[in-house]
Amino acid sequence: MKVSGFTFIRNATKFDYPVVEAIKSVLPVCDNFIVAVGNSDDNTLELIKSIDEQKIRIIETTWDDSYEMKIGGKVFALETDKAFQAIPMDSDWAFYIQGDEVVHERYLGKIYSSMERWKDDKMVDGLLFNYMHFYGSYDYIGVSPKWYGHEIRVIKNNKSFYSFRDAQGFRKYKNQKLNVKPVDAYIYHYGWVKEPGTMMKKAINANTFYLDKNFTKRMKSININGNKEFDYSSIDSLSLFTETHPKVMEERIKRKNWNFEHDISFNRLSLRYRGKIFIKKYLGINTYYENYRLI
Repeated sequence: MKVSGFTFIRNATKFDYPVVEAIKSVLPVCDNFIVAVGNSDDNTLELIKSIDEQKIRIIETTWDDSYEMKIGGKVFALETDKAFQAIPMDSDWAFYIQGDEVVHERYLGKIYSSMERWKDDKMVDGLLFNYMHFYGSYDYIGVSPKWYGHEIRVIKNNKSFYSFRDAQGFRKYKNQKLNVKPVDAYIYHYGWVKEPGTMMKKAINANTFYLDKNFTKRMKSININGNKEFDYSSIDSLSLFTETHPKVMEERIKRKNWNFEHDISFNRLSLRYRGKIFIKKYLGINTYYENYRLI
């Protein structure tokens, strides 16, 4: 069995993406790894080159910054597809990891076993992962239904598959959902854990890739009164994280230089999310968005 990893990245240092940790976390189960490095304003290219010369293959790309590609974050999917298409044809699986996602080493054995188990099953298109979303600091995780709980991160090396919408998941053929098997493993998402000033810059930059009717409203909510630091206090519901982080994250966590605390006794959920929870718990009806088909 041959496994290729893949991802895309741009301005990793400027916006403090843990992309090195992301790649290193899945590299042990990958025979090679494709990184689409976009035209950056920092040392992102040198950063990726420093990881593992034997396994890493870099393709340098230029992002399409046109208005059309900034509607719904389309450019993220385009860059994902560039990396996926560069995966060697003899690879059986493609392991996708985004620049702010990390896999705990405790799950690598389960993931590899699942790939071995379903490699020759033509009905299986990919593997579905659980998600844990960190917020504000490395000590809190989001528990509101607004955080997506699952997504596809391992797919068969079928070149008819493509990245969907803003690169959250994948589709095939005529916009069909992929058939997936669940794997008992978590993706640790650290996209909302940054020094507040850097988080503000990242949030503003990220929103420029979603030029829709709500763009102005979102930008105002992020940058109220021209604040230079992101306001983490507006979150609705968090829980304390009491387990261990992946080993590749240890040094980054030690360098944390800001404080964030949340009183979980003041957790609150909107009527909309409370309704979703009630409907699923008592009526057995799932109203959450699912970009996959469990088989």
